[in-house]
Amino acid sequence: MSKDDYDYIVIGGGSGGIASAKRAAAHGAKVAVIEKARLGGTCVNVGCVPKKVMWNAATIAHMLAHDANQYGISTDSNSNASKNGNVTVNYELLKEKRDNYIKRLNGIYAEGFKKAGVEHIEGCATFVDNHTVKVDGSRNITAAHILIATGGRSMIPTGEGIREHCISSDGFFEMKTLPKRVVVVGAGYIAVELAGVLKSLGSETHLVLRKNNALRSFDPMIVDQLDKEMTRNGIIIHRNTNGIDGIKIDSEQQKIVILKNGDSIHGVDTVIVAVGRLPNVETLDLAAANVSLVTEGKLSGYIHVDEYSNTSSTSVYALGDVCGVVELTPMAIAAGRRLGDRLFGGDRFENAKVSYKNVPTVVFSHPTIGTIGLTEPEAVASYGQEQITIYKSKFSNLYYGIFDVEADEKPKTCMKLICAGKDQIVVGLHILGMGSDEMLQGFGVAMKMGATKADFDNCVAIHPTAAEEMVTMGTWGMSPQNTGAIKSSLSMSKM
Repeated sequence: MSKDDYDYIVIGGGSGGIASAKRAAAHGAKVAVIEKARLGGTCVNVGCVPKKVMWNAATIAHMLAHDANQYGISTDSNSNASKNGNVTVNYELLKEKRDNYIKRLNGIYAEGFKKAGVEHIEGCATFVDNHTVKVDGSRNITAAHILIATGGRSMIPTGEGIREHCISSDGFFEMKTLPKRVVVVGAGYIAVELAGVLKSLGSETHLVLRKNNALRSFDPMIVDQLDKEMTRNGIIIHRNTNGIDGIKIDSEQQKIVILKNGDSIHGVDTVIVAVGRLPNVETLDLAAANVSLVTEGKLSGYIHVDEYSNTSSTSVYALGDVCGVVELTPMAIAAGRRLGDRLFGGDRFENAKVSYKNVPTVVFSHPTIGTIGLTEPEAVASYGQEQITIYKSKFSNLYYGIFDVEADEKPKTCMKLICAGKDQIVVGLHILGMGSDEMLQGFGVAMKMGATKADFDNCVAIHPTAAEEMVTMGTWGMSPQNTGAIKSSLSMSKM
């Protein structure tokens, strides 16, 4: 044991910090985690987990309201039920059950610390130097190594009445009732997900975009098809607004949302702002530990780290959303475990680090999106147009096969496979449609292993599923042509 109080201090009890602390403890290190709020961080408390609960509820509500009657299932005790069904959402009960589940998870994390031998210190940590932190301004504790895993928070734009009359994505989980008319401001995955949930649960939902489309950094196929599906689902999209300018209250105590292009939205119950996130670094006094921030580019203001999670200060490390590299819970967990291995696992782990290449990502929109690797523009920029082969498909899932609606009115699944070089190594894979979230993981493993289009072709498809389309694209009466070609496929699942 060193002269320090601990071998490892982790500031932040979110997914990445917890994973790193427990891995270090498994190697025999004496570890403490300092957390001022509930254990689990953003993901467990106001992010991935409660969001998925709400997405599940919204999906059930949407199916009952719009799909059940197509399968001969009535959602009303009256045999003459309306075509769209009659769905009532007990929002208070949903919130209660969701919140109780999150509380159970908080307790599970606390119990996990006890079993792992990790000490949980409640409070706010501030650096004294690169081996010492002060907790709540009074207690100094030291460690040979200190990890910063404090995550991020929602950004609130400036403007008259905005801060007073809007809520962030955190506030979404505090809502006690379902708003009748809601405005969601933002073009990222959080805004898209919340808009889809609220619309499916029954709110009149407006989505305010600064430019023309949401998820602009995604593959163009995803951007275009998501826009069509959101519009088809009834989300009212306000485009090219340049953002929100202010919020006023009318005589009926309803909100008026004023946009920078001069438009306004009246009679609004709730305004949710999801325009970006900021790293939680202000209270840490990073200068005391000589920890540097990124000073330019899209990561400006985030902690500067190398591929091993090292900061500019010896013995101080950082990972997760506070670094802004890949802001995903599984990414933080993987980075945390690798760091714990490298610091305390001995020589065999001396080069342990996480890979930020080919990280699968899912957006729980309606419908869901799954994506991994390069977008088409990125692939062209990396390899050149003549070295890229694109396979594309667009079809209606068999789920909608018996629907008594015109083919063009059925929700669409779209897929794109981006291959590079004469061996057609798969460098990008993009899916939008039912089941995208669950099917992506297997394709992610394949890409991590360096799969080629031939590997996909040689895999026997599972029929009838949407996933079979991804391994049969280009094989129905077509064979690979010269590079730079775009190939569309036919499928048995086209209905």
